[in-house]
Order: sequence, then structure tokens, then C-alpha cells
Amino acid sequence: MAALHLTNLYADLDLGASEEVVTILHAAPGLRVERIVSTGQASPPGFHYDQPHAEWVAVLAGSAELRFADEAAPRTLLAGDSVLIEPHRRHRVEHTDSPTIWLAIHFGPEVEAEPQP
Repeated sequence: MAALHLTNLYADLDLGASEEVVTILHAAPGLRVERIVSTGQASPPGFHYDQPHAEWVAVLAGSAELRFADEAAPRTLLAGDSVLIEPHRRHRVEHTDSPTIWLAIHFGPEVEAEPQP
């Protein structure tokens, strides 16, 4: 039997980073689980994520504004809120508090173990 590896989602936070810090917690074929720590970052102007796979995100601490290209206004996500982002649903991060801690689960046959830039 494999040894149990315990992870604390609030441990070892880099709150001074100039970029978001993405930590891969688990990866398997078709699945990638990440902790993302944002410290005020947002998507660049005009940029939208357009992923070939689904992503479920939850805000564990802080808050963020997530904007979908097909919606007129951003959605505010507070600690405890989550949303399922369907494949190819264009979206962007408008704002994050410092810090905001996310749990992101990417799933589907197109998911790669390492995120693509």
C-alpha cells in the first residue's frame, strides 16, 4: 500500500510573488489538480483563456472577478464559491484580492500534466 501524502492547501504560500503561483497537487491522464495563489494579478487586457478541456475552480480564500466573453458583466467569486467552466468557454480574470487562493481541477482527455503557457 502506498504511503499517504498529506497536503495542506494553506501551507507554504508565496505571498510576495509578482506572478501567480501554480502548484500542481495531482496529475493523471485527463486530470490536473492545482492550487493557484494570486496576489492581485489579472489577465492581460484583451486576453481570454480558451481551453479545450473543462475546469472547475473554487475560491478558498480572498475573492476574484471572473469574466466570461459571452456575459456583459464579471462574476464576483468569494471564498467558498465555485464555478464549472465548460471547454472553449472564453474567460478571463478581471481582478483578484491579495491573496486569493484557488483550487482548480482541469479534466477531460485533452488535459496535460503540465499547464501550457
